[in-house]
Amino acid sequence: MHEHVHHRHGGGHLRPLVWSLVITFAFAMVEAVGGWMSGSLALLGDAGHMATDALALALGAVAALLAQKPADRELSFGWGRAEVLAAIVNAVFMLLIVIGIGIAAIERLRTPQPVHGGTVMLIALIGLLVNVAVAWVLHRGEQTLNIRGALLHVMGDLLGSVAALIAGAVIYFTGWTPIDPLLSLLICVLILISSLRLLRDSVDVLMERVPRELSLPVVGKTLAAVEGVRSVHDLHIWRLDSSTISLSAHIVVDDLQAWSGVLERLRETLIKRFDIDHITLQPEPLDHHSAVEIIDRVSDRD
Repeated sequence: MHEHVHHRHGGGHLRPLVWSLVITFAFAMVEAVGGWMSGSLALLGDAGHMATDALALALGAVAALLAQKPADRELSFGWGRAEVLAAIVNAVFMLLIVIGIGIAAIERLRTPQPVHGGTVMLIALIGLLVNVAVAWVLHRGEQTLNIRGALLHVMGDLLGSVAALIAGAVIYFTGWTPIDPLLSLLICVLILISSLRLLRDSVDVLMERVPRELSLPVVGKTLAAVEGVRSVHDLHIWRLDSSTISLSAHIVVDDLQAWSGVLERLRETLIKRFDIDHITLQPEPLDHHSAVEIIDRVSDRD
């Protein structure tokens, strides 16, 4: 006897990605031109960061479109993990950007060049406002892996714009140009942190790791405490994609005849307590269950 419950989230998440992509890419171009004209490496570095965000959003939009495709006989779970692959490509690309900006910043420290502080301040201030707008758009969307990753990048962009604004102000009022490459290196650190986090989260999905916000023992003990359940074993929890958490387990029950009621209580518990809605549970009678159990029932129901 085998029961499977599946409630999949809407797979689009497309509108916030598209709007954010348009805004981010347009200003990345403005910032790149401004950085080139002003000679500011910090501004160019922030433009590179925003360009990688635009790539992330573009890949996310494509992945969101693919995720809408229905499952078929070759891809029985559908295309949900397309966004995970897109996130990995984006993270790797961002790491390459870090290397490029870092090398340029070190070279600029060795060979200082003039920077137009006023231009840097103006463009950085506009960039700050743009990033606030993008963050607002993304925050309103459902928090998939791509949207969470993009939002994380945008927060890095916010700090990058602040760094460029500070660099422009320091150069404008003091003429001390080393602040520009120094803050460029700071932007590199921000990009590196967000890239590694995105890469980590993506690899977690591919490796079918237990989601970091959940605890396998806690979930198991919670299920074992449901009325009609004796114990839980062979418990597995993983992300099917960024918006769907899957769970499978063998449930030892007092009475197989009462399984439908027990299943409903288990399903309700998993959805309300842990937001797990892709559920596969296998009932087992008390007198035939395996002697080896991962998680025992918390309290005695005798």
